[in-house]
Parts: sequence; structure tokens; C-alpha cells
Amino acid sequence: MANSDVPTLEVRNLQTHFFTRAGVVKAVDDVSFSVRPGEVLGLVGESGSGKTVTGFSILGLVDEPGRVVGGEILYKGENIANASDERMRRLRGNNIAMIFQDPMMTLNPVLRVDTQMIEAIQAHENVSRNEAWERSRAALEQVGIPAAEERLKSYPHQFSGGMRQRVAIAIALLNKPDLIVADEPTTALDVTIQGQILYEVQKLCEETGTAMIWITHDLSVVAGLADEICVMYAGRVVEHGTVNDVLDNPAHPYTLGLINSVPSRNRRGEPLAQIPGMTPSLLNLPKGCPFKTRCPRVGPDCEIEPAITHPVTARDVRCHYPVTAGEAAAPTSEVTA
Repeated sequence: MANSDVPTLEVRNLQTHFFTRAGVVKAVDDVSFSVRPGEVLGLVGESGSGKTVTGFSILGLVDEPGRVVGGEILYKGENIANASDERMRRLRGNNIAMIFQDPMMTLNPVLRVDTQMIEAIQAHENVSRNEAWERSRAALEQVGIPAAEERLKSYPHQFSGGMRQRVAIAIALLNKPDLIVADEPTTALDVTIQGQILYEVQKLCEETGTAMIWITHDLSVVAGLADEICVMYAGRVVEHGTVNDVLDNPAHPYTLGLINSVPSRNRRGEPLAQIPGMTPSLLNLPKGCPFKTRCPRVGPDCEIEPAITHPVTARDVRCHYPVTAGEAAAPTSEVTA
């Protein structure tokens, strides 16, 4: 894949909080990572871990009562953490695009698909309608929509849910942005179409140098798509490293729990393995390590909030008692099964 010493995006100590009547929800608390041209970063974790809010923060889409209260979001060196609405409008779609889990957050139900796609191009480039139309048709073909010329004349309600998601992905690819933030975009698609979309995404990153952040709870998708992986829990990154290193030899007990929860790891007829308990409320996190109430390795030091350490080469781990190499590790081939 393409690479560069200058990250397309660098997030440093990001904090995004929601100020509610019940108290302050620290949805994202001290999150750091970077992604370079042509790279794919997988952002994984359970629901409520802060993945989507991280993506919304990057795009400047966090609304009241939430806001970015700390840290930096550097797009090619420019801090856009608290950029003006006008600046973010110029960046969104053209330089930084987002693919939402729900395609109807992208599509206008009362406009034909060709109208929406042409407007998305002409909002950022001075091109003719015919050229914008041709690019729109090519984008639909790229994501595997048959009879693209005819489907451009359709309205969103005339597509199935999976087809609508493919249209939303095509719109994100239209302007060949420098960065795409994808929030579980293939969850509603069947496995065959999911594989096709993942192939197109990888090809786009390799050929154009587009950087991508892929938000998901599905480790099998990340195993085959991403270069690096950030595992999030309770608003924090608890482990960060290359995808093969993290999945082959997880160092954080939570990462190990996620891997062991993959159905293919279970023997036939036995109950599915799962992480006990529930994610704690972000309004009332336990003192010290937020994972301690569910962790099989909990110890006295867990009463103190863990800092990021490097127990394994080129790995960031937020744990007092990290898993050692070979200790119940899962080979990547089993995760992708």
C-alpha cells in the first residue's frame, strides 16, 4: 500500500464529552491514533465504546449537548478539532468523507439518485453536468450496481436496503477523498456483496492513496481489510498495533475476550464464549480501570487508572496486567474463518 511520513489524519488525545442533565458523558476520552495515505485503520469495540463518536468528531458532526473539549484532530497537519462550520463544509465530501451505517443519513428520499450524486460533485468541482453524470454512473458500477445508467434515474425508496448502502458508498467515493471514515457500512449487506465492497475499498486505497478509518465490531472484516487496529473500550483506546500482531497475540484482556467471542473459536455444541457483564455506564465509570469489573486478570493495581505502556514491541496497551505472548492467543486464520 502507499505510505508517507506525513499522516493524512492524526488524532491526539481527543476528548469528546456530552453534557447532560444527569452528568458528563465522556464518550471519547484521550484517544490517539494516526492513518497515512493508502492505509486502513480498524476501529473496533462493543457498542458504546466510543467508535462512532470518534468518527463524528473527526467530521465535525457532534451536536449539542456534545462537543470536542480537548485534544487535536490534525488533517494533513491542520488542526480541525474546532474548525469553523464553513471550513468543515469545504472539507466534508471533498477531502474527508463519511459512510454512515444507515444509508438514509446520506440519501435524500425525495431526490433522484442522479440529482444527489451530481450535486455532490458540483458542490466541490467546477465540472459540467454531463461529466458529473458520467462519474456518477462509473461510481455506481464500481460498487457493483447493475444497469447503473437506469438506476441513476431511481429514487432511494426504489432500492433495497443493501442497494441503498451501495449508493451511499458510491457517493463517498465520488470525489476520491483523502480520508474516508466508514461507520460499519457493510453490516446490512449479505456476505457476497460485503466481500465485493471490501475489495473495492482496498483497491481504492491502494490506487489513489485514500486513507480509511473502518469502524466495526466485526473482527473478521478488520482481519482481512485493515493495516492497523485500535481496540476501544469505554471511550479509550486500550490496544493499538498492526492488525496481525494484535489478532495473533493480543496483549489486552479485552482484546483477547473479543477474539475468543468469535463463533468460529467455539467447539460445536458448546455455549458461545462471551465477555461477562456489561460495558459500564460512561456517566458512572468505576474508579481505576473501567474494564476491571469484567476482567479475569484483575489485580490490586487495577484500582489505579492504567496508562499506555508498551509491553510488546510497536504496541500501545492500556493495562496493568497485559496478556503475555502465547497466552491463549488466537491465530488470525481462526478470526477470519
